[in-house]
Amino acid sequence: MNYLSTRADGAARPIGFLDAVLAGLAPDGGLYVPQVWPSLTADQIAGFAGQPYSKVAATVLQAFAGDEIAPDDLLAMCEEAYASFAHSATCPVTQLTPDLFLAELFHGPTLAFKDVAMQLLARLYDHILGRQGRVLTIVCATSGDTGGAAVEAFRGRSNVRIVVMYPEGGISEVQRRFMTTATDDNVACVSVQGSFDDCQAILKAMFADTGFARDVDLSAVNSINFARIAAQCVYFFTTAVAVGAPHRPVRFAVPTGNFGDAFAGYVAARMGLPIDQILVATNSNDIMARAFETGRYSRGAVASTISPAMDIQVASNFERLYFEGVQRNGQETGRAFRAFAGTGELDIPPGALASMRQLFAGAATSEDETARTILATLNETGRLIDPHTAVAVSAANRSGADPSVPTIVLSTAHAAKFPEAVSAATGVTPQLPGGRTGLSQKPERFDRLPAEAEAIKAYVRAFAAN
Repeated sequence: MNYLSTRADGAARPIGFLDAVLAGLAPDGGLYVPQVWPSLTADQIAGFAGQPYSKVAATVLQAFAGDEIAPDDLLAMCEEAYASFAHSATCPVTQLTPDLFLAELFHGPTLAFKDVAMQLLARLYDHILGRQGRVLTIVCATSGDTGGAAVEAFRGRSNVRIVVMYPEGGISEVQRRFMTTATDDNVACVSVQGSFDDCQAILKAMFADTGFARDVDLSAVNSINFARIAAQCVYFFTTAVAVGAPHRPVRFAVPTGNFGDAFAGYVAARMGLPIDQILVATNSNDIMARAFETGRYSRGAVASTISPAMDIQVASNFERLYFEGVQRNGQETGRAFRAFAGTGELDIPPGALASMRQLFAGAATSEDETARTILATLNETGRLIDPHTAVAVSAANRSGADPSVPTIVLSTAHAAKFPEAVSAATGVTPQLPGGRTGLSQKPERFDRLPAEAEAIKAYVRAFAAN
C-alpha cells in the first residue's frame, strides 16, 4: 500500500505506510492518503460481530499497512495497545433511546477517544524505530485530549522525544494535568500564549522548515498523521456492526474540531461500511457546519466554549476530503489551501460540494443548548455526558433524521474531564474513575512561550539536543 500527498502534482513519488507514519506531514505541506482505498466485503464486515476489538483493529490496519508489517506483529501491537483500556469491549455501545446509541470511546488511559489511536501509534513507532535505530522528535499541537493521550502513550520510550503545545487557558484543568504531571525525561509541555489554531500553524511551520525538521528528526502524531485516521476508523466498524450493520445502514453524529474523527468515518465508508450519513456536530466554532451548509470554508475568530477541544477554526483534515471532492487533483488542492492560509476563505467547487453532501451534513450547537442537553440526557437516561458528546447528541436530536436508521453518537470523552461544565449544567460533579483520583495533587511541569514559531522551534531544538 502506497501513500501520496493531497498536494501531489502527479510527479511526486508515493511512499510506503511506514514512511508515511513517521513523516506525519508531507514535504509539500499536504497530508498523506492511500494511493488506492482498500475495501472490505459485506461478509468481512459482518464477521466482525463478536470478535475482540484488537482483532478487528488488526484486520482493518492490515489493509493500510499491506506487507510492510507482518500480520502476527500487527495483531500483537493491537492486543498490547487495547489491553490498557478499562472496558473489555474497548469501545462499547450503549443505548440512550430506541434509535440513538452512544459509542463510548473514553475507556483508555486518559479517558478520551484519542487513546484509541495513540496507544496503537506508540507501538507502531516502537516497531519501526527499533528496527531503524532512530530517535524521533514528536511535536504535538493539542486542543486538549490529543496531548494527554500522546504523553501517556509515548512517555518513557527510549526512541521518542515528545513536545506538546497547548493553548494557555484553552483546555480544562484535567486535560492539562494529563500532560503536565508527567515526570519522564522524554516529555516536555509548552503552554502557548495563543489559540489552538496558533499551535497548529506553528507545527506546520516546523515541517515547512526542512532544515529544522531534518535536524531534530521531526514527526507528528496529530490527526494529520494518517495512522491516526486508520486507527480511528476501526470503531466505526465495530459500533456499526453492534447495531446491525452491514445488514442495515447506520448514521453517525460526530463532535468535531479538526475533522479527523469525521474523516475516519469517511474512510470506513470508502472501505465498504454502509453509512447513511455523518452528521458533523460543532460548537459555535462552526467552520465545518458552515462549510457543508453554504459551500464556503471560512475561518472566523476562535470562540472559547465549554467544549474546548472543538474550539478550532482551521480543520486540518478537511484538506483530505477536499482532495477527494476535486477528484484527487493535487495541484488544485495545493492551490486552494495555500490560498486559504493567506485569506481564510475557500469556496468549495460545486461538484466537490455535491459529493461531500452525499455523506456529510453539518450542525452547530450553542452554549446554552449544550448545557441543556447535558441536563436533559441525565434526567431522561441517567447518563452524565461531557460537553463534546452533548454537542453531538443535540445535533442528532435536531436532525429530523429517519428513526428507522440508528444513529450512533461518538462519545469522545469521560464527563469527569470537564467537571466544571458538567456540574454547572446538572448540579452533579462527575468523578474521575479509580486510578486517576490523585491527578489534582501531582505537581505540574511545563513552560510558557509566546505563539511565535521561531521561539518554539528554538525550544524544540534545545530539547532534542539533550
